[in-house]
Amino acid sequence: MPYQIALTFEDGATRIIDCGDGETVLDAAFRNKINLPMDCSDGVCGTCKSTCEAGEFDLGDEYLEEALTEEEAAEGMVLTCQMTVSSDCIVSVPVPSSACKIEPAVHKGTVKSVERVSDSTFVLTVSPDDPEALAFLAGQYVNILVPETNERRSYSFSSPPGASEASFLVRHIPDGVMSTWLSERASADDRIEMVGPRGSFFLRAIERPVIMLAGGTGLAPILSMLEVLADNPPDQPIHLIYGVTADEDLVEVQRLDEIAARFDGFTWSACVADPQSGHPLKGYVTDHLGDDQLNAGDCDIYLCGPPPMVEAVREFLTQKGITPAHFHYEKFLPSEAEAA
Repeated sequence: MPYQIALTFEDGATRIIDCGDGETVLDAAFRNKINLPMDCSDGVCGTCKSTCEAGEFDLGDEYLEEALTEEEAAEGMVLTCQMTVSSDCIVSVPVPSSACKIEPAVHKGTVKSVERVSDSTFVLTVSPDDPEALAFLAGQYVNILVPETNERRSYSFSSPPGASEASFLVRHIPDGVMSTWLSERASADDRIEMVGPRGSFFLRAIERPVIMLAGGTGLAPILSMLEVLADNPPDQPIHLIYGVTADEDLVEVQRLDEIAARFDGFTWSACVADPQSGHPLKGYVTDHLGDDQLNAGDCDIYLCGPPPMVEAVREFLTQKGITPAHFHYEKFLPSEAEAA
């Protein structure tokens, strides 16, 4: 049976290809017109060295120690010319996609709906022309061409990979290009162009307790991740703290409750920064991040929010003397700039 291999590149581009039984990842990439780095293809030079971030694979014993040391192999590094897989995998390739002669992938779709879920947030839902071709990792984003303009904006999927419709949380920016189009001109059946997927903020294998931190519309990629986890609940606990500025900024609360009902290991809470809020939890996410969740650093953290939030969490961890096993984060600017 063919397996799905997600190739992620230094510039954030991602391509998902099929790889057959006994086929090397290098050969599968070439068959899909992706020129991964290589010189010898015999496990001698090490030019094709990459890192497997998730999945089961075998390297055989035909490669030389000079090409891949035992220490490197123990850290998950692989030679794609020798790598055969026995599950879906994520492989991080240490070069930009342009070096592999990959053109940006363009996807077309039709607007299904635009919903103003709060004063600060829209939910944009798109029906892709080819949902299977719009393959991405939970947590990634696309660049969307704002209709009737030449402007592009970056938005993370709030829908899970493989869904028939793609959804996005869009922050309302007064006089913003996308916000103006959504609030004044967008309608069902409008055409949308998306480029991607992109981004290194995506869900990895769950091997220890996980803390998820979301600020505002930074909830979008977290929702995509949680949908994936709800379909295959992990053995480890997952806790989300969702922070917003004001009460009216809280969105997708019912959806979070529905996800929590689908697997027992997931819990979540929300906090509101406005001191005049009537919400039971006030302040910032760091005010509600306890030692029990941090687990003395034996945890993975996923954080998506504006730059001040990311820096505040990093400073909080430093002051606590906590170094999580893995800390995956994405900064976004709640403005007309593209996501970082």
